[in-house]
Amino acid sequence: MTTPTTRERLVAAMIHTLQHTGLHGAGLSDILAQAQAPKGVLYHHFPGGKNELAVAAIESTVSYMCATLDKLMLSEPDARTAMKAWIGRALRGLDGSGFERGCPLAAVALESTAADVALRQALADGFAAIRARIAAALMAAGHGEARAQGIAALMVAAYEGGLLQARVAHDATPMLQATETLLSLLDAQP
Repeated sequence: MTTPTTRERLVAAMIHTLQHTGLHGAGLSDILAQAQAPKGVLYHHFPGGKNELAVAAIESTVSYMCATLDKLMLSEPDARTAMKAWIGRALRGLDGSGFERGCPLAAVALESTAADVALRQALADGFAAIRARIAAALMAAGHGEARAQGIAALMVAAYEGGLLQARVAHDATPMLQATETLLSLLDAQP
């Protein structure tokens, strides 16, 4: 295993911070301490400061989520099983953190304003990429394009909304209920 670069450590520290405290709770000193990096290094890698680092964190998170989806789609026998495994991973992560670690995408999306153009664009692109991965898997499983895209949109909404509900309630039940109901759509004829 290779040692992470300073840039990678900064991005990982920002992801961690977004998951725990959100964008506005992200203090540069804390991010730098967690990344074990001096302040000048942040601006060397991210001249736009905290917002540029947040965009990189969003892009890294989306890349990871898409890679995880791809792996699950290849290893699981059907789309329903793969989606259940994907959502199960998120729930285990949330439960393992004592319901304190949320999705960094949702955290930034909820805090962003119209002035956060780059952040919102990164989020829009990221959510679109995740929906596209899910829709492609559903189409490969025999669902029509419109149905696959609709179910993919519902899955991302249930995933993000379910994580938010579970996090604030300290209870996975809302996400589990939404997941089971949504996945039952995949049992219907494609």
